[in-house]
Amino acid sequence: MHLETHRDDEQLVIPEQNLKNIPLEDRPREKMARLGASSLSDAELMAVLLRTGTKEQSALSIGQDLTKNGKLYRELAGITELNELTQFKGLGKAKAATVLAALEIGRRIASAKALEKIKLNSPKVCAQYLMARLRYAKKEMFYVLLLDGKNMLLDQKIISEGILNQVPVHPREVFAPAILGHASKIIVAHNHPSGDPRPSKEDTALTEKLYLSGKTLGIDLVDHIIIGDGIYYSYQEQDFFCS
Repeated sequence: MHLETHRDDEQLVIPEQNLKNIPLEDRPREKMARLGASSLSDAELMAVLLRTGTKEQSALSIGQDLTKNGKLYRELAGITELNELTQFKGLGKAKAATVLAALEIGRRIASAKALEKIKLNSPKVCAQYLMARLRYAKKEMFYVLLLDGKNMLLDQKIISEGILNQVPVHPREVFAPAILGHASKIIVAHNHPSGDPRPSKEDTALTEKLYLSGKTLGIDLVDHIIIGDGIYYSYQEQDFFCS
């Protein structure tokens, strides 16, 4: 019997035999065509992205390994570098690039309101806007959101990326984009990779420093949002700026 072979990631890939044991209508691509993408499990969606497996594993088997026990959300969702993905078994450069592209598209779609004029008029709205981008990030990332006088979003900038539990930030780096962008107000935000958004002493000291710097420059600091795992902390909600 002749077996068609393909080259992928510079390895010889044999079409996965164990998929043949799955009824045609239940195979990921066929199931998607019949029932829609929402009917697929995380593993099946990953299998569709991967298209083929390796010599040892089917695409579905690799998809199951990559998504079991919440791994898709805890480990994959925050990845932004190709070499981080190629550490996973079954992902060569080509497959990893496909997965990384899908992850980035998902992040961009989730925050696509940035393309519109949106109003960040409450901590909850701001946290919802930032959650998709920062919730699963593996390092601390510090953002500044530039607002006009009516709290409409003008632009957003990544000020700094740090190590696991800290990110270096200086007021001049925060307010420089605000000055150049003619912003009337700013909101700053960062994430806690631990998932716990409760502020540290350093977070509070930085917030106070930025608040006072803003007063001097005439650019109000409206809030400092800390993003955790599906939850957030807002200094504005804690009346920090009224104390």
